[in-house]
Amino acid sequence: MSGRPQKFDPNFVIEAAMKAFWDKGFEGTSTQELCDKTGMGRGSLYHSFESKSHLYEQALLRYHELGIKEQTRILLADDSAINRLQALLEWGTNCDTSSESRRCCMAIYSAIERSGKDSKVDKINRHYFNKLESLISSVIEQGMTNNELRNDRSTLEATRGFIASYYGLRILGVLNPSKEFLSTVISSIIENL
Repeated sequence: MSGRPQKFDPNFVIEAAMKAFWDKGFEGTSTQELCDKTGMGRGSLYHSFESKSHLYEQALLRYHELGIKEQTRILLADDSAINRLQALLEWGTNCDTSSESRRCCMAIYSAIERSGKDSKVDKINRHYFNKLESLISSVIEQGMTNNELRNDRSTLEATRGFIASYYGLRILGVLNPSKEFLSTVISSIIENL
């Protein structure tokens, strides 16, 4: 006689797994740690999510969902283009430096750790990146039209330069979480727009 399957909240499990993977990455997070964080047994975890890789993909999708929601709120705010771009930079550094663990953006971490090893993770990250690039491009185009930003380059060039600065800033925030240091970097990025 087999027991009844234990009910679980998949959203809770995905959130708990997201936090575990965010702290230690895919390779650094053991199945036992996932069981401990989610409250599920190994068999139940694999029965419900197929594999550690599949759970990681679900956790990464959840991370992107939360991130793009907040980034969209910032970039579509009723403010000048320059202020919205600066707010995005400040939000990113605050995310990366607000906890003692100083954990890096999970999207960046996943790209560094899993790119070329997991085509599904690559696809998830590209989809997220394309959304963010589109949002930033729209803000930069508005800023150029309103003469808030330089007009001596294409929108695409300005957008990709900003994105490179944004992700570089996020990594710097983990390496040197000094608010003064990061504020100087943000000012420099904004001045070059």
